[in-house]
Amino acid sequence: MGGKESSTCPSASRSSTTVPVTHNVRHYRLERPKGYRFTPGQATEVSIDKEGWQDKKRPFTFTGLPEDDTLEFTIKSYFDHSGVTNQLWSLGAGDRLLLRDVWGTIQYRGTGTFIAGGAGVTPFIAILRHLNATGKIGGNRLIVSNQTEKDIILREEFEAMKGLEVVWTVTADPKSRLEQERIDGDFLKRHVPDFGGNFYLCGPDDMVKDLRSLLDEAGADVANVTWEK
Repeated sequence: MGGKESSTCPSASRSSTTVPVTHNVRHYRLERPKGYRFTPGQATEVSIDKEGWQDKKRPFTFTGLPEDDTLEFTIKSYFDHSGVTNQLWSLGAGDRLLLRDVWGTIQYRGTGTFIAGGAGVTPFIAILRHLNATGKIGGNRLIVSNQTEKDIILREEFEAMKGLEVVWTVTADPKSRLEQERIDGDFLKRHVPDFGGNFYLCGPDDMVKDLRSLLDEAGADVANVTWEK
C-alpha cells in the first residue's frame, strides 16, 4: 500500500477488542481519538506504542464505518518473520497503537467492479460497508482471488450484502467448489459484462499491473480504473 509523509505527532489510541476473522486475520478495534476522521477507502500509518516499535510504521486501511464510535483495522498477520503484523497478533485490550495523518488511497467514484488479491480486499471493506449501509450497494461487483477458502476475508458478510455480486476464486484449494482459476482475460470476460464501468484494484503489485493491462486490452477506459499507487 502506498503512503505519504505522516504527522510527526501521532495520536495514541487504546485497543478495545481484537476479533478473529480468519486463521491469520483479525479486526483491531480502537478508541477513536477526538476529532479523528476518515472517509471509506482511506488509511493511516500505524505503529505499536511499545519500546522498540514506535518508529516501525505500517500503512493500514480503516475498515469500519466513518460514523462508528471506534476505529477498526482488518489486518493479516505474517508469522514467518518478526514484523509489525506478527507483533500486532499478540496485542489485546488496553494495548496502544500510534495513528498518524489520514491519507487517501482508493476513493469510490461510482458503481463498478472491485477486484482484489487476498488481503488486498481490505481497502474495499469500508467502501462496501458504507454503500450497503446507505442503500447504494446495488450494481457493484466484488471479485476476489485467494489461495484457499479459509483465506477468504469476510465471506459471509459480503455474500449477505443484497445487490452486491460476489465472485470468489481460489488457486491452491483443489477440494473447493469455488472457481479455481487465476484472474486472467478470459476470467474477466466471463464475469464482467460491461468494461465501460469503474474498476477498483488492490493486491500484490504484479497482480495489479497485470489487471491494468488486461482491462486495457478488454476496452476499459484507463480513467475509470482506480488502484493503490
